[in-house]
Amino acid sequence: MAARRRKGTVGALLLTPGAGADRDHHTLVALEEALEPLPVARVDFPYRKEGRRAPDRAPKLIACVVEEAGALAESRSIDPASIVLGGRSMGGRMCSMAVAEGLPAAGLVLISYPLHPPGKPEKLRTEHLPDLRVPCLFVSGTKDPFGTPDEIEAATATIPGAVTHVWIENGRHDLRGKDPVVVGAVQDWLAGLATSATG
Repeated sequence: MAARRRKGTVGALLLTPGAGADRDHHTLVALEEALEPLPVARVDFPYRKEGRRAPDRAPKLIACVVEEAGALAESRSIDPASIVLGGRSMGGRMCSMAVAEGLPAAGLVLISYPLHPPGKPEKLRTEHLPDLRVPCLFVSGTKDPFGTPDEIEAATATIPGAVTHVWIENGRHDLRGKDPVVVGAVQDWLAGLATSATG
């Protein structure tokens, strides 16, 4: 059993994939490798574990996040509130919804956050954002059809927690070839969290 980390520090990172991917998505793997020795858990949602392609409804996905966060805290003997949650696209959104519903977290890493379906800017997925009281990192491409920089910045202005935006020039939703930039953004942000916790 790992030693219990001091309260206020980042104890681990839980990463979830987008709707069309699994825990072995290259960006999630790159993050785990770069952040060592920080414990990183890459997890699959139930529909992926069961071999299905269509995602479950949000309540089941959120319940999975809550369960996996609890398992990670127990396995590493860390405070659940020391875990940073997040992931790509739908996975990150489900983590943010879980935190908005009360799941303890040290922060959220939201890569290619799907603010709205492509071509449907009126269908915003923002109802829960005012309930996010933890630091949030948004890493998105400037050409992402799921949300423009202006749209995302307007929506995230409703978040009470500290919000950091990293924009990847000309990046689309998949952020193809941009893993080093994503990894660097997450590393810098996590280092800032650790600094603020000890400052």
